[in-house]
Amino acid sequence: MGSTSMGDRSASAQTTTVIHRARAVHTLDPARPTGQAVAVREGRILGVGSVDELAVYGAHRVDDSFADHVLLPGFVEAHAHALEGALWRFAYCGYFDRTGPDGRRWPGCRDIDAVLGRLREAEAELADPAAPLCAWGLDPIYFAGERLVASHLDRVSTTRPIFVVHASLHLATVNTACMTAACIDADTMVEGVPRDGNGRPIGELQEFAAMSLAGEAYRVLFRAVGEDQSIVDFGRLARNAGITTVTDLGSTSVADDAVVARWHRIVDDPAFPTRVSLFHNPGFGATTEFADDAAMVVARRATSTDKLRLGPVKFVLDGSIQGFTARLNPPGYLGDRPNGIWLFPPEQVEPRLRAFHDAGLTVHCHCNGDEAVDVFLDAIEAVLTTSPRPDHRHTVQHCQLTTEAQYRRIATLGACANLFANHTYY
Repeated sequence: MGSTSMGDRSASAQTTTVIHRARAVHTLDPARPTGQAVAVREGRILGVGSVDELAVYGAHRVDDSFADHVLLPGFVEAHAHALEGALWRFAYCGYFDRTGPDGRRWPGCRDIDAVLGRLREAEAELADPAAPLCAWGLDPIYFAGERLVASHLDRVSTTRPIFVVHASLHLATVNTACMTAACIDADTMVEGVPRDGNGRPIGELQEFAAMSLAGEAYRVLFRAVGEDQSIVDFGRLARNAGITTVTDLGSTSVADDAVVARWHRIVDDPAFPTRVSLFHNPGFGATTEFADDAAMVVARRATSTDKLRLGPVKFVLDGSIQGFTARLNPPGYLGDRPNGIWLFPPEQVEPRLRAFHDAGLTVHCHCNGDEAVDVFLDAIEAVLTTSPRPDHRHTVQHCQLTTEAQYRRIATLGACANLFANHTYY
């Protein structure tokens, strides 16, 4: 053992070190916040400093590829969705300027007229007169006065189904042609279909059960996430933002062998630019046998590689704040708005969590509203009471309406919080 270890060290010492010189290196380490170069050997960073300081590592060559650039550590994106890679093949209708994975800059749509103009441009590019027109990024909270509804989209087309998913991904707005084709009318009793004063749907579909009523228009957009190019573009978007580890936090069910094989084939390719943590979403393809689902995820975890990690789980419990579908504790929303939408029954949270917890898995739970936070924390407490597990790291995701008392409880339970401060700001 001793001679083998010494031989490995000797071989390593003979490997040439590459010293990457830069205009500046920012380490984010207060002990050594800046430097002029980075030394790398066999894929590992050895140190940061001046070229002379780093020369102590022995045989080396200086690479000036980054001599005019500023180097930073790669960022970790703790909450992303692979759907983002799929969306860019459809028209972007968001308020803010955005850059696609191909580097194209899309100007923001600052009012309803701009949204309709963007949709007309996209419709002109569709060869099939019956194909649905899909778009994304809409955020009605920025439009003062009226809210985008079906009658607005009817100005773009009265014959082609139009499906515009909101920035939150929890709502969509459709036109009359889409509702007619999908038989969405006054008799539709699915939760999340708001109506006007005469009882007619206004064209807004809240949460996935309601959005799925849009039929083919819904499927065209959401099934695109499973295509190879969507995963590739997901990685490109991360790379363009300086992200070297990114999550797909609940866009995917890992129950399908073909889905997992596709992710491995694409992400494990050396050309793919990031590491990916692929979460399992039991809301997609899961059975009510939560223990079986947990066993499946454990088996998938064993197939993890250096670049693709499987094993974490994501629940989506309530809706979005800006869509008024998050679940709030009293006094709730202003006016007579209903108190949001549960995406699955609160009484299922504990048995779902227990199955994955007992299997040694970590669960993240989408909790936009503070009522949803209470439900998830109650489930964590109940599960830990009978099945203690140190360092479980079950995590409240979004968490931006969480109270001070709830944060104390999160800490007491040994849970984590991924706080979306940007949502609160915007």
